[in-house]
Amino acid sequence: MPSEDETDFRFLAENSVDIILRARLDYSIIYVSPSCLRILGYTQEEMRNAPPFSIMLPEDAPMIDEFNARGSASGTDSGTAIHKLRRKDGSLVWMEATSRQVLDPVTGKVKEYIVVLRDISERKQFEEKLAAQALTDGLTGLANRRSFDETLDREWKRTLREGSQLSLLLVDIDNFKSINDRYGHQVGDDYLRAISAALCSTVRAPDTVARYGGEEIAVILPSSASEGALKTAERLRVAIEALRLTHEGNPVGGGRVTVSIGAATALAREGGTIRMPESLLQAADHALYKAKQGGRNRVATAVLVAIRV
Repeated sequence: MPSEDETDFRFLAENSVDIILRARLDYSIIYVSPSCLRILGYTQEEMRNAPPFSIMLPEDAPMIDEFNARGSASGTDSGTAIHKLRRKDGSLVWMEATSRQVLDPVTGKVKEYIVVLRDISERKQFEEKLAAQALTDGLTGLANRRSFDETLDREWKRTLREGSQLSLLLVDIDNFKSINDRYGHQVGDDYLRAISAALCSTVRAPDTVARYGGEEIAVILPSSASEGALKTAERLRVAIEALRLTHEGNPVGGGRVTVSIGAATALAREGGTIRMPESLLQAADHALYKAKQGGRNRVATAVLVAIRV
């Protein structure tokens, strides 16, 4: 006959919205609460008969040993771990696992684990949404300045490791201020969104399009030589012209919206002394200035040589 404590445990477990289980030291399951069917799609019998770690992702399995090792070092509480489990239908669910070691009253050694598994998928989705919003420009949906800075730094480090090349484009909408003055800020915002979409649809999948500031948009082109960057910049310029957005304050575009683009390429080579990636930005900005001074609605380029570390 079960003890009063065992009866209380089973009552709590069978009425919990979380999955509660007892596991042996080899992680085979002694008991699992009925909520496993709702959360994971497995019956209690299927869970008990499943090999340890069979519904975990292989890369997460070592986490459990570390998880319990920390508990052994600190006492009876193993703490909390967050990982994914695979449902019976093959989909993945984010779980927060809280484990407590149960000690043998005679030997004082761990004899089993009590684990509470909580579905935190909605929380993770919310966290991921917040993280994405922190790196996204609210108006255009492009990467924001913070995301741009992080991406440029990461791509430059990769360029150094591979000894390859990295190109950067700075795109500026010609005479943008007069768009807001003539048509209002709402039209200016609409134009920015339309231009951003056109740029995104023209670049490669590995490229990053980011709102650099105001009407300036930056495009990071990993593993792109100067020739490729020039061709990409020209495609972008033509794509914006093809939108045929009205802009009477832009005579160089014949009353349509146009852009000027500065393109710069950094070559990872031994012996360079230029500070990167800041100098790549400066070179692209200088090239953009040349494009504007040259009459706008055009592309200008610059090339750098930087040190490989």
